[in-house]
Amino acid sequence: MIEIGRHCVKIAGRDAGSHCLIIDVLDPKTVMIDGETRRRKCNVQHLEPLEKVAKLRKGASHESVVEALRELGVKVRVHERVPRKKKAAAPKETKA
Repeated sequence: MIEIGRHCVKIAGRDAGSHCLIIDVLDPKTVMIDGETRRRKCNVQHLEPLEKVAKLRKGASHESVVEALRELGVKVRVHERVPRKKKAAAPKETKA
């Protein structure tokens, strides 16, 4: 039931209710997911596997995961990934 390309819904954590695909099986209890969620390791107990399976390669890119979800008929809410702003360095004090 847990395999690469399996369509799942996250049922725990801050991404609960989001659709995702399994992109790698790390061990019997942990998988790597991507989709509406952030790309991350996830405990399989935090996922609800659904019937659909997409054809994906191991470690597929985020764009190919989103495309595969759309092919499965899932309306994907893609979150814009905004780079963080770096804090300005404090000016160095000079001794006179």
